[in-house]
Formats: sequence, C-alpha cells, structure tokens
Amino acid sequence: MTLTLRQRIYVLSAILLVAVLGATAYVWQVRQDQAEQLANAPVVATVGDVGGISAQNHLVFRSTALGAEYGRVAMVPLSAPGGARAFTPASCDRVYATPADALCLSADRGLVTTYKAQLLDRSWAPTRDLPLTGIPSRARLSKDGSLAATTTFVFGDSYANPGQFSTRTIVTRTDGEVVGDIEKFTLTVDGKTITAADKNLWGVTFVDDDKFYATAASGGKTWLVHGSLSTQTVTALRGDVECPSLSPDGTRVAFKKHGDLPAGKWRLAVYDLRTGKETLLAETRSVDDQVEWLDNETAIYGLAQETEGSASSDVWKVPADGSGKPELLIKDAWSPAVVRVS
Repeated sequence: MTLTLRQRIYVLSAILLVAVLGATAYVWQVRQDQAEQLANAPVVATVGDVGGISAQNHLVFRSTALGAEYGRVAMVPLSAPGGARAFTPASCDRVYATPADALCLSADRGLVTTYKAQLLDRSWAPTRDLPLTGIPSRARLSKDGSLAATTTFVFGDSYANPGQFSTRTIVTRTDGEVVGDIEKFTLTVDGKTITAADKNLWGVTFVDDDKFYATAASGGKTWLVHGSLSTQTVTALRGDVECPSLSPDGTRVAFKKHGDLPAGKWRLAVYDLRTGKETLLAETRSVDDQVEWLDNETAIYGLAQETEGSASSDVWKVPADGSGKPELLIKDAWSPAVVRVS
C-alpha cells in the first residue's frame, strides 16, 4: 500500500512523538535515580579549617562522595586520612599538589564540553592557565612545584582506528614557559630510534627540574622510559610499564603492568631502579591509575567502587614490598596527592 503525503507526515510525526516521549521518560528516570542516590548518600564529615590542615602534612584529593560537593578538591591530615575533610574552592577531574601550588584538570560539561588546566596558588585560586588538548587523564608536578605535566586523551590521529584515542603529554614550567609535547622527543628503544606515527608518551613522574620517567608506547608495546627536558630525549629501560611513579627516595618506580591479563586490565608492581627487580603488589584487582607514594613503604591509588551503578571511587593503600593486603585509606575519593610541609 502506498501512503499519501499526509499519511507519511502523520506516521513521521507519530514516530517523532514516541522518540521525544521516550527520551523525556529516560531523562526523568535518570534524574529520579540521581535524586534517590543523593537522598540515600551517607553524610560526609567535614571541617572548615582548610588553612589548618594545609599547614601540616596532608592528603589532597578529588572528593567523590555523592552530594553538592561531588568533584570538589578536599584535604585531610596525613595523620587522620579517614577523618573529616576540608573542602577547597576548586573542582577538578584530576588534581595534584605540592606545598607551593596545585595543578587542576577540569571539564566544563555542557552542550559542548570543554577542558582546561590551571595552576592554583596556596589559597586554591587560579594563577595561570596551561595548555590542554583533550580529555584529562594524568596530572603531575615536580617536587618543588616548578614543573607541571598533563596527559590527555585525544581523538582523530591519522594512525588510529575510528573510536580509538591517543595521548598528548605537555610539560610546562609553572612560570609560564612551555617545554613542549614529550611525544615529539627522540625515543630510543634497544639502541634504535622509534619514529612510528603511533608513538605515544604519557604518565610523567619527575626526578628533578630536568629528568623524568614516563610511559612510551608504539606497535602495541609499552616501555618505562627515562627522559631529559634539556636534550628532549627519552630512552627505554624495560617493557610492559604504564603510568610510573617515582618513590620519595628515588630508588623505585611503582607502575601498572598488563602482563598476560585481558585487555583493559592491569596489575600493580614496583621496579627497583638499582637492581632491576620487579615486585608484584598484593593488590590483585585491576588498577587504572597512576600510583602515588604515601611514603617509601606504601603505594596509594584510586579504585572505582564495585557497587553497581556507583559513580564514586575510593583511595586504597598497599605495601610496596609485595607483602600485606590492600586497605581502604580514604572513602569516596580519587586522584590523591601526598603533601609534606615538614
């Protein structure tokens, strides 16, 4: 049967009406679910003394407790990580901090989502915008707060398949000088220079104001690399390393490794830079985070909560020598940074 023009218009109108009603019902249900989650969310203990906590050794993190403060940067004393948290004015997707300053990567989610990286002073006020080229992934500052590294996910590189992403890691001096994209540094693996289009570098951890460690990847392989900002070179030290983090004493690197795990799964390990020994940590769950060091004996990291439908995460700790077992450090938290002022 052939439909007349008027009948086709009626059918199309009916289809559009059903689609609109369905979308409206979906949005309503999402909002109802969110309202229910907020109503059932546990109360988070807070204190107003940001200055008092920042004057002592403390932990800075992104709060993921459901409620009005979701996404805000908070801090707790290092001596009481499970205690009441003080909220700063900043909201970040990724945050890192030193006694001198903080680095905040954030997303402004709207009809068109935009991203920004900002340096914040000790009062948590923005002091400088830094280059940011994609979706926030990793953030690090050097110990003295003079260098910042940001890693983002970007789409559309010519070598990537549709839907795949690559990385951009920009190193900037916090006085405003842009050192550059370390992907453009000369990468050497086993004495050979890697020039493949799919070369990516990410997850910087600084040694000093020139040297750093990071992850390099090409051809489906990853390496721990040692780099120099002054010579713009990176050299592979060993394979199967992602998101390294240098220990406070500078002797070991904590990282996530893929090994023979399924795609998208990783195991935490520590690599001794002096002996070349690798130690698997007692955390057997898959961790997709750049580890932070609580001290020379303990690694800390973020993990999504396993409750179905939860939008929250927690920060855990585990001994760095492979002993013991994981323990909850901060509930409803993400992106931890240890700040020692003494």
